[in-house]
Amino acid sequence: MLTLADSHVHLDDASFDSDRDATIERARNAGVTLQVIPGVDAASWPRIQGLCTAGSGLFPAYGLHPLFMHQHRPEHIAMLSHWLTAQHPVAVGEIGLDFHAKELSAEDQHHYFLQQLQLAKAFDLPVILHARAAMDEVTSTLRRIGGLRGVVHSFAGSQQQAEQLWKLGFHIGIGAPVTYQRAQRLRRIVANMPIEYLLLESDAPDQPLSTHRGERNEPARVAEVLQCVAALRGEAPETVAAATTANVKRLFAIA
Repeated sequence: MLTLADSHVHLDDASFDSDRDATIERARNAGVTLQVIPGVDAASWPRIQGLCTAGSGLFPAYGLHPLFMHQHRPEHIAMLSHWLTAQHPVAVGEIGLDFHAKELSAEDQHHYFLQQLQLAKAFDLPVILHARAAMDEVTSTLRRIGGLRGVVHSFAGSQQQAEQLWKLGFHIGIGAPVTYQRAQRLRRIVANMPIEYLLLESDAPDQPLSTHRGERNEPARVAEVLQCVAALRGEAPETVAAATTANVKRLFAIA
């Protein structure tokens, strides 16, 4: 069986409350033995910490997601610093900018984003980035601060934007969207990109695959993402699995 890593899964989400253990078991049966679970707000951090302490192959990240801006408070930055010190997560995330959500203050988003990037730099941790309708702004901010590494999850940008990220040493996370025939630009990028910057992800419970429309997504389906990516690249699934799993281990310092 191939060994796979899900670089982005919200396993703490309430939609998994009734069958979380079974979900984890299905993932392992599909070869997905490593899962990185990013936080979205301060309330999610204890849930994620408990999950990762109780289960093997589960790794926490803590952050303040831009779409949950109404739940964030200034003191949460100091709390995050404490959590990074005490709990030793594999990354700061999920953080970033979302300019698609017009109701959210861009100024507030920038404020929390910059402070979390500074924490990641101070703690020498990678960042897990959300960038929706804000890819250029996210990239320019990373370049301006410097000394950062990480992944833009669920990448949906252009070839040029992907190349700018690679020049900064950043990875791109690829999940269910690549399985849709209409995603021609993304499929071309994935087919030709340097494999050392490629990570696989589910983003479960969100973003169901083309073959599972309308269903709750889950980490086991990273195995199906792998098959699609391998076919687009004209490479053996074993090759893509080995490379992407190694990329996750290297980026997040997972032994």
